[in-house]
Amino acid sequence: MTLHATRWLVAALSAAAVAIAAPAHAAEPRPTDTKISTALRAELDDGKTSFWVMLRDRTDVDARPAGDVYRAARAGADRSQKGLRTLLTSRKAAFTPFWIANTIKVTGDAGLAETIAARPEVKAILPDDPIILPAPAQGAVQAAVDAVEWNVDRIGAPRVWADRNDRGAGIVIANIDTGVQFDHPALAANYRGRQADGTYQHDYNWYDPSHTCPGTTPCDNNGHGTHTMGTMAGSGGIGVAPGATWIAAKGCETNSCSAASLLAAGQWILAPTDANGQNPRPDLAPDVVNNSWGGAAGFDPWYSDVIRAWTAAGIFPAFSNGNAGPGCATAGTPGSYTDTYASGAFDVNGAIASFSSRGSGQDGTIKPDIAAPGVDVRSSVPDGSYASYSGTSMASPHTAATVALIWAAAPRLRRDIAATREILDETAGDADDTSCGGTAGDNNVFGQGRLDAYAAVTLAVSPAGSLAGVVTSGGVPVPGAAVSLGGRTVSSDDAGAYRFGRVVAGDYRLRVSAFGYDTVSRDVRIVDGGALTENVQLTTSSSAIVTGTVSAGGAPVAGATVSLGGTPVSVVSGADGGYRFAAPLGSYRLTADPGTGCSAAAVRDLDLRGDTTVDIGLEARTDRFGHGCGPAGEEYRAGSERLNLTGDDNAAEVSLPFAASSYGVSHDRVFVSTNGLIAFGSAQTGYANTALPSAVTPNDALYAFWDDLFIDDQAGVYVASDADTFVVEWRNARFYGEDATQRISISAILHRDGVVTYRYRGLAGTRATGISATIGIENAAGDDGLTYAWNTASVTEGGGVSFRAAAGRIAATFNVTGETVWGQNIFVVGNVAELGEWDPARAVPLSAATYPVWSAGVSLPPNTPVEFKYLIKNTDGTITWENGANRTTVTPPTGTYTTHDTFGAH
Repeated sequence: MTLHATRWLVAALSAAAVAIAAPAHAAEPRPTDTKISTALRAELDDGKTSFWVMLRDRTDVDARPAGDVYRAARAGADRSQKGLRTLLTSRKAAFTPFWIANTIKVTGDAGLAETIAARPEVKAILPDDPIILPAPAQGAVQAAVDAVEWNVDRIGAPRVWADRNDRGAGIVIANIDTGVQFDHPALAANYRGRQADGTYQHDYNWYDPSHTCPGTTPCDNNGHGTHTMGTMAGSGGIGVAPGATWIAAKGCETNSCSAASLLAAGQWILAPTDANGQNPRPDLAPDVVNNSWGGAAGFDPWYSDVIRAWTAAGIFPAFSNGNAGPGCATAGTPGSYTDTYASGAFDVNGAIASFSSRGSGQDGTIKPDIAAPGVDVRSSVPDGSYASYSGTSMASPHTAATVALIWAAAPRLRRDIAATREILDETAGDADDTSCGGTAGDNNVFGQGRLDAYAAVTLAVSPAGSLAGVVTSGGVPVPGAAVSLGGRTVSSDDAGAYRFGRVVAGDYRLRVSAFGYDTVSRDVRIVDGGALTENVQLTTSSSAIVTGTVSAGGAPVAGATVSLGGTPVSVVSGADGGYRFAAPLGSYRLTADPGTGCSAAAVRDLDLRGDTTVDIGLEARTDRFGHGCGPAGEEYRAGSERLNLTGDDNAAEVSLPFAASSYGVSHDRVFVSTNGLIAFGSAQTGYANTALPSAVTPNDALYAFWDDLFIDDQAGVYVASDADTFVVEWRNARFYGEDATQRISISAILHRDGVVTYRYRGLAGTRATGISATIGIENAAGDDGLTYAWNTASVTEGGGVSFRAAAGRIAATFNVTGETVWGQNIFVVGNVAELGEWDPARAVPLSAATYPVWSAGVSLPPNTPVEFKYLIKNTDGTITWENGANRTTVTPPTGTYTTHDTFGAH
């Protein structure tokens, strides 16, 4: 299902499975088509099903006690839903109303859905899709620090316990997760349902809306929720706030989270009920709620009303930011909301986790808000055990528990979410990574930086003031200036303004620097309760002019970005490849990056002492297999036979007229997707495009123009073939969610000799330029590929690109049969550079897609003696080599080389 009006949930550690269908033809538009999602229509065609009705009205809720927020939200939903509830009752339809997000879950047929959609108070009708929640990624065991887990020690929690006598006592933490083992040795003592005599009262302390657990007793049939709660409130060195009290709502039934359970859990957090969901008590609402779950990348407002109600009641909303990294723009809903406080994940070395999702978030805001430990985090799991997991699911509980420590130490801040966010922001340790945008002090990789619980609590209880000012030069504002104070750095905004909202009282050195200006430093004094203003006037630095030409293969390269490392200087080469800019005198790294195309970025050292000319030649880009690309070598070719393929996120299987080779593996069929890609191994309909290669599905595909395309009644997918070529054409395809005038036609041409060409025409609208598309090729394992363009305006009318393997190379395929246990992976390593030159760290990973046969394709030089062996990399980092002498071969002068080996048997 595409992210249309609402994208239902994807767990922070998973991706949703997609159903494949190929309707016979596009349905004629109906008056209610804009309200009823396309995916739901397909379900309704098969009969009665459950779906969601979203209503238009929203109840305004201001900051007030939880009871007032509850009553206002409930009254607003009752008014808005009254007519629809009457209709559903008269139709004897099964339905469940929700007041916190003004939605109703309905079970009915197409006729009922049409009747509902015709009502003016209805905004949208959407399918009810459960989302798979697999087990968290297994992590390694890291050494504890004085009997405290590394992650708890890293954020300074033990110092808070020792120096402040603060373990979070008096603060109530909740999670919405898979449940919690309430009597786990690390959690039993501070469960709010535990009575003084050792008995348990689960009313108002535990909620299971789906009634998955036996009776009214809490359970965790997955382990995820017990693990996250242990990191927040567990004893024995696993928890950040082991003195806090906890309660829990089971929003994820087993290995999935239904929208109904998550909304019901959201209501319960604001107004806890008894075990039957009755007799709400808003006065028993928790202070903090952790949510280690999330949706697909991008902004989807479906849970925003829940967050709005929580924050109005002063309940701190901690969320994981998602596990879709390392690409940019991968922050997941609801973590991407402005109103949530989302955590990314870093490891024991302080490095951001590769899986940690990057921003930006809603309306271009920085996401994540902060980064916390999320790799190899050891915590509690059911049956009284402990395990080490990795994910942003593991990071967010650190942040939630730090809020408990802050509020326990400074009760005046309790439920003051704005001030608490400011404290977390101000005390986070800066982590400079602007690869996805932002600044050194606040970026879309680390957010405000690495979480520091000790610094946060210290600031919360210390006398403090604020500092603000404006940075100018010659009376003109200087945006983007780095303003540093006491180890923290902020950037001036477009008006030159900067602000430190909360600073411990004392004497500091203020330092202001900006590219092209001389740095200014001065002493300042912050007093308790004071609001100091320090305006700064900068003076321009001495500079020189840099000119040059960017070329590739002797031809000028237009549109290449030429930039100076560590500075904001960035210009684009013109049609003649020329560029020009001014910069202060000094030493720099000069980079020319074509961004798209078939050439790699080039870097030059620049010692600027006066006007200088630097010409830059770019080298061709290739993948590990040896594929390169260049200008399209043939014209656009249209298809002649229309496929039975329409609508959204669908795929159809097609037989090839010849055996097509992809990364050394031959295929006699392909799966053509509506979303502009051709997959070899299986049907792939993913719409959220990434750079290549990526382990995230889809894989093993040709990405002619991978975007969220829609084949309506004005479009079609066509194929054509002869003895040497196979053509797929997406003709006049529409972009889902855009005006119907935005369209594109794409031709993908596969040749028997392995050459692949993509051509484009009929471009209409900005998205047709490729600003949200991926163009390239990728292998089955998702660890080798070549991106021509990703989310860049790289497509022009009549333009195109061809991909081909390097000349004078042999397509080698290594197949080895080997049985492994979970977490083990098989690699091939050898004496040539393509096989890592016997370095296990550079060994070629083999895919387990056809387990127990492991396979990978590699491009090797012809007529070359090759020695190689297979090895297994274990979960603890050790390596198991196969026994026996090295395997040997001499690659043939032309053609292919294929092995069919058994691990250790030779």
